[in-house]
Amino acid sequence: MDREATDDLPSELEPSWEAGAQRRILVILHQAHSVPGRLGERLERRGFTLEPRRPAVGDPLPQDLSDYAAVVVFGGPQSANDTHDYIRAEIDLVGRAMAREVPLLGICLGAQLMAVQLGARVGQHREGLCERGYYPLRPTRLGERLLPWPTHVYHWHAEGFDLPKGAELLAEGDVFPNQAFRYGRSAYALQFHPEVTQAMMCRWTTVGAARLTHPGAQPAEAHHEGWSRYDPAVCRWLDGFLDGWIGLTVAKAVP
Repeated sequence: MDREATDDLPSELEPSWEAGAQRRILVILHQAHSVPGRLGERLERRGFTLEPRRPAVGDPLPQDLSDYAAVVVFGGPQSANDTHDYIRAEIDLVGRAMAREVPLLGICLGAQLMAVQLGARVGQHREGLCERGYYPLRPTRLGERLLPWPTHVYHWHAEGFDLPKGAELLAEGDVFPNQAFRYGRSAYALQFHPEVTQAMMCRWTTVGAARLTHPGAQPAEAHHEGWSRYDPAVCRWLDGFLDGWIGLTVAKAVP
């Protein structure tokens, strides 16, 4: 979707962010070397300052979210079912964000933390399958009304989430059926990774090469072939999504 076309987005994805609000976005990462990828780059291009926190290595989480325009919780090697104190603290944080209607985006583990907070199950595939590589994505009728979706998206996970009560399913997949949901007007959960850059993919497929032998995973060459074939559509989707999620076009964001 062209950025200039976002003013024509349906009412379901009207911006919930108001110009003049705080310009900081809280970014939760789960490893010392983790980065927000091109999602972070696109947020900064739109005039926002990212405030990264890494609770897994000791960073505290803020108790007051009123100074943030949005919260983004990324993926990681942990499980939403882990009993670490910082995992419980993150589940509490996404609950507070949803209660305050602070624009919230959860990606992979972040989406699963949202599901747990909302009372849904997170667990492994019943046949032991994982998704690592590019897999088909199908928007629901509501998802189609929001914006055009890519046909394939990038995955790196072995757990999925059930659809929480009160959430609206936006996209489905073949292996893990629940791929994206919305809760309220401004909380979105994605099982896939639109933030991944080619450099990140190279690192994941190299450092995590052993994981590509797991049932359901695609070989490394399929990851790179999928990048060439599907990534342009993912980029267009991400721009359209961000502009509608919290009104991040420069024209709307700058008072």
